[in-house]
Amino acid sequence: MGLTSTTVLVVAVTLAVASFAATVGLWPRLARRSAAAVAGRVGLLLATQLALFASVGLAANNAFLFYGSWADLFGRQQDLGVVTDHAAGASGTRHVTRTGTRHPDVPGGRDPRVGGRIDQVVVSGRTSGIQSPAYVYLPPEYFRSAYAGRTFPAVVVLTGYPGTAENLLKGLRYPRTAHERVAAGRARPMILVMLRPTVAPPRDTECVDVPGGPQTETFFAKDLPEAVSGAYRVGRKARNWGIIGNSTGGYCALKTGLHHPDRYAASAGLSAYYRAAEDPTTGDLFHGDQALRDRADLMWTLENRPPSGGSFLVTTSREGEGNRRSTMRFIDKVKAPAKVSSIVLDSGGHNFTTWRREIPPALEWLSARLSGN
Repeated sequence: MGLTSTTVLVVAVTLAVASFAATVGLWPRLARRSAAAVAGRVGLLLATQLALFASVGLAANNAFLFYGSWADLFGRQQDLGVVTDHAAGASGTRHVTRTGTRHPDVPGGRDPRVGGRIDQVVVSGRTSGIQSPAYVYLPPEYFRSAYAGRTFPAVVVLTGYPGTAENLLKGLRYPRTAHERVAAGRARPMILVMLRPTVAPPRDTECVDVPGGPQTETFFAKDLPEAVSGAYRVGRKARNWGIIGNSTGGYCALKTGLHHPDRYAASAGLSAYYRAAEDPTTGDLFHGDQALRDRADLMWTLENRPPSGGSFLVTTSREGEGNRRSTMRFIDKVKAPAKVSSIVLDSGGHNFTTWRREIPPALEWLSARLSGN
């Protein structure tokens, strides 16, 4: 049974209730001062507390999808699975390998021409050498004859840290939201490439090229667009590509767009921060190189590098988010020819509930700035 399955949660809740009932029922019998009675009371209390904490933890994880599997919870790198076939249109390329498919959670989702399709893939970076699992959402139009000769805009979608790509499907509902926006006439069909920024798990590389380590920025800025464009009907120009993420993924999206406007025309950071974190999860990212540290500081880049192109979307809230002041500073520092937009909620914390309110307008914003052919 998977970590996020309802069965596991039901079992945990059942054990908690049973432990509580057993404690109430057996307590009078264990009221003596003997060693056995004391051990019995301690055992009942411990079992009840453990079952209760497990139930609360599982319920919170199911709501926010901090971890997608038992292996992810315990920090073990997951096997990427058995290769079954190559991605549609991937003739002659070895950089995107499809390992399975899913049906989107939309009406008529079992028919790709109605609901689209979600491919489970492994992306192999030709330059960085990084391999990362990902999900690729293909909209229904991708499978319709009227669109057979057309390319589609693509958006890279990143989770926070230590989230999993599963969060983007279940918790943040990107495919379903994209499908609904198109159906409502608010956005154009787009391909979504969904993955986590942690491409060298469990290390948080903050989407930088670590000296002597993972070349994460190269993977997102160069390898990923090249690989996906070779496997699916996506253009190779900047106007064909956007990138969005939340929290750490938001920082990565803004950083990648800021440094690579020739690759990404539009970048959106939901509840983003603006300077690379440095803590035990990241390790030594810069190896004492101040120039690399400065480059990973978006404010420093805006102040000290010539203005670049591209469009940026940032989000915050007047109450509940800790990034409001830095977000306002970022907005002030963006200069032409770059453009900046914002979503400022009255209230909203650093959580899935807030991001689900921001994703629909963010996808519309990206759609308006990207094109296919």
